[in-house]
Amino acid sequence: MKSFIVKTATDLKTFADEHFPQGSFTLSALLRARDIKVNGVRTGKNVRLTAGDEVVFYTTPAQEQKPSHTVIYEDANVLVCDKFSGVSTEGLLCELSQEGDVRAVHRLDRNTEGVIIFAKTAAAEGELLKVFKERRVQKSYLALCKDGFKVRAATLTAYLKKDERAAIVGISDVPRAGAVKIVTGYEVLKREGGLALVKIVLHTGKTHQIRAHMAHIGCPLLGDEKYGDGALNAKYGARRQRLVSKSLVLNCSAPLDYLNGRVFESAFVPKA
Repeated sequence: MKSFIVKTATDLKTFADEHFPQGSFTLSALLRARDIKVNGVRTGKNVRLTAGDEVVFYTTPAQEQKPSHTVIYEDANVLVCDKFSGVSTEGLLCELSQEGDVRAVHRLDRNTEGVIIFAKTAAAEGELLKVFKERRVQKSYLALCKDGFKVRAATLTAYLKKDERAAIVGISDVPRAGAVKIVTGYEVLKREGGLALVKIVLHTGKTHQIRAHMAHIGCPLLGDEKYGDGALNAKYGARRQRLVSKSLVLNCSAPLDYLNGRVFESAFVPKA
C-alpha cells in the first residue's frame, strides 16, 4: 500500500505516472480490482484529482516489484531500454529519474513494448530531440495483425486526422481538411491461424499511425481495443495491442555521432 497527497490538479493516470511508477505500471489491474481509493472511496476509473486529495494504491508486493524494462545499452550520454507492455513512457521516466538525470526525447504508447531511448545530459537531449524532429532515425516495428493483407509487401499513403476530444485518429485515402499525409511501409513475415506477423517501417510518425493505418486496410492489430477487431480480440483474450518497437538506428551529430549506424534491437516478438 502506498499513500499520497495530491499537490496540484491532475487526473489519476497522470498522477500515478509522475509519482508512483509501480502504481502506473499496474494501473489497469488496480482499477479493474478497484484497488485505489481517492479520499477513502474506491474507484475503478481515471478520475480527476484536486490539490489536497488523498490517493491510496493497494498494490501487492508482486505488483510493486513488477519489472518495467531491461537495459539494451547505456553510456554517459544515453540509456536505451526495452520497455515492457503496460508501462507508460512517463512512468518509466519517473522510475529512471529516481536513479539519476534521465530525459525523455520520444515516447511509446503504454501498451507498445520495445526500444526506447533516453538522454542523460543536456547536450544529448538537444541532439536527440533534433534527430527525432528531423527524422534522422530509422525505426522498425513488428505487429501481429488480422491477416487481411492482399499483397505481401507495400508502401501505403493515406491521410490522418486527429480527433482530440475522442483521443482517436481517422484515416482517409484522399486529402481532407485538417488531415496530414502519412506513409507506412509493411512486409508480411509469417501467416498462421488468420494472423500475420508484419514488419512495419514508418516514413512519417504520427499519433497512432500504425494502429489506425493497419485497421484502415482491414488488418487491425490483435489486442487493439481502440481500432481493432472485437471478435478477434475476444477469440484470443487479447486486451493490449501486439506491437513492438523492434529496432532503432540513429544518424547523429556530435556529441552522439559515435552511435551512428548502431542497431538497438528489442528482444520482444509479438505473440497471440
